Amino acid sequence: MTTGPENPSSQPAGTGRPLLFLDVDGTLLPFGGSAGPSDDGDNPLLAGLDAGHGRRLAALPCDLVWATTWMHDANEVLAPRLGLPSLPVVDWPDDEDDDGRLHWKTRRLVEWAAGRRFVWLDDEITDADRRWVAGNHSAPALLHRVDARRGVTEEDHRLVARWLSGPIEPRP
Repeated sequence: MTTGPENPSSQPAGTGRPLLFLDVDGTLLPFGGSAGPSDDGDNPLLAGLDAGHGRRLAALPCDLVWATTWMHDANEVLAPRLGLPSLPVVDWPDDEDDDGRLHWKTRRLVEWAAGRRFVWLDDEITDADRRWVAGNHSAPALLHRVDARRGVTEEDHRLVARWLSGPIEPRP
């Protein structure tokens, strides 16, 4: 199920602002060299969080959605550090992808998007996910793989901003 907006699948296909699904570990919290000891018992990767991401993400012409195993903890721990409001959270089903080729988030994100354009930022996206979304989602989607060692970069922010601001290409 979902939190935030009413059931997103109840929205007419293709309406509303685009969505930006945000992963956390390896995406907003890079794995490479930024982690350090934590005085207050928080996740040591939080030392690598760039608070400036919040301002850049909030400025994008889209609706931000947590798409992470952090689930609701992302609103409690990360949103305040990023200066973001509480965001909708994708709740994950208990079962994973049964054929193992797709990322376990892929089908759920397409279902959650309910025909809306979307961007998915994650460090585990593969070409199999891109092909599946292209064949099973009626609106344009940008599945952008982030380098987990560096996390989201300025280049990633620019690419997402260009895609969101570009012309909407009709799907065949």
